[in-house]
Amino acid sequence: MQNQTSLQKMLSEPVGSLIIKNAVPTIITMMITAIYNTADTFFVSKLGTSASGAVGVTFTLMFLMQACAFTIGMGSGSITSRALGAEDFKKANTYCSTAIFTAFTVGVLFTIFGNLFRESLVRHLGSTPTILPYALDYARYILFGAPFIITSFAMNNLMRFQGRAAFSMIGMISGGILNMLLDPLFIFVFGMGISGAAIATLISQIVSFSILLSMFVRKKSLAELSHRHISRSLKTYSDIITTGLPSFFRQGMGALSGIFLNRQAAFWGAVTLSLAATSALAADAGVAGMAICNRVDKLLLAIAIGLGQGFQPVCGMNYGAKKFDRVRQSYSFLVKVSASVMTVSAVLVFVFAPEIVRFFRDDDAVVAVGALALRAQACVLPFHSLIFGTNMLLQVAGEKKSATFLSSMRQGLFFIPCIFLLPHLVKLFGAEEILGVQLTQAVCDMLAAICSVPFTVSFFRKLKNKG
Repeated sequence: MQNQTSLQKMLSEPVGSLIIKNAVPTIITMMITAIYNTADTFFVSKLGTSASGAVGVTFTLMFLMQACAFTIGMGSGSITSRALGAEDFKKANTYCSTAIFTAFTVGVLFTIFGNLFRESLVRHLGSTPTILPYALDYARYILFGAPFIITSFAMNNLMRFQGRAAFSMIGMISGGILNMLLDPLFIFVFGMGISGAAIATLISQIVSFSILLSMFVRKKSLAELSHRHISRSLKTYSDIITTGLPSFFRQGMGALSGIFLNRQAAFWGAVTLSLAATSALAADAGVAGMAICNRVDKLLLAIAIGLGQGFQPVCGMNYGAKKFDRVRQSYSFLVKVSASVMTVSAVLVFVFAPEIVRFFRDDDAVVAVGALALRAQACVLPFHSLIFGTNMLLQVAGEKKSATFLSSMRQGLFFIPCIFLLPHLVKLFGAEEILGVQLTQAVCDMLAAICSVPFTVSFFRKLKNKG
């Protein structure tokens, strides 16, 4: 009865209030997650520029884990959401249970193979020789936490897609707050250095995992978790993966782009930064500056992504129930609100960019790299309402090919060529090559926003014909 009541609310209440109601806990979750990731950067940066660069390198490793988690969580969540909208509870139970057990298995494989090839992995992620010892220490504990990290993100997405964002918030926030409290304790009081930051993250992820799992065990989910519902059909796994492919490409391309960004920032930092005493320190300053910029950018994007994730269960259930007018209304509401919030954030970040970077690392070379990159990315923040809004719309509606292609653009199809070409292009205009690295993400975001428009128009034309 309670499940039926919750479902009817998603299909009848005003879409704006539903999105906000789902988005508020999701935004808080995203913000806390981004803040505790940023807290790692803040506390570790006090250990030195090389240690700060190590966080940027291992952040790419976290992206790889999130790529797997979001593929499973958002793929199964999208299907579960539509199944609930169509009142097919058996299907919802199957995809929910299968996804959670699959996520944990993938995490175990990450732990085993990641630790076997840890040094090679960290080098390929873009570590410089001076960053390497710090990155190895940090990555060791992050890899041990892979089963809990991946499964937590998968369960978080499954809860959100059912309109249970408040419950997912409790799990993620508890771990995030704990991490922020443990970071200074382990790093400075216990003298564990960068390993302390990684252990704090590991403990917080285990706590988040335990709380989220308890939500399913205590039947706070609309879909039931049980080993009896685990599917033996390859089609179930195929459906989850193909539906989650946009998330895999979005996160996976983010990881790949992070590798190239670290390498290019280190290379051109060593070539062009004159403020550092040695080329090795200049290379580390380039990596650290871009790492800080990206952490702050992720913190700001948490608002846009949180609004989008509040939109997804509303869109998915109404799409499954064939209430297409409500799908259109919910998308329009999402884009308008997200663009407004991002515009305000962009102005503040643009004005205070140098102070923001210096807050993390009081190093002139790091500030020189990070502040300009941060201002460039602030200029395109409002356009993320289109990038994330359209991508989430297509994914939740089951438009797998379009959603996958669109999610590949921002940090893949555009980013990878640009990160290599722009440093040489700006040199032709008399600028230093590092400027090309600083501008790459902003240029790619603008291109991705432009490309989102025809996808949106095409989708709503088809939706009109269905209606």
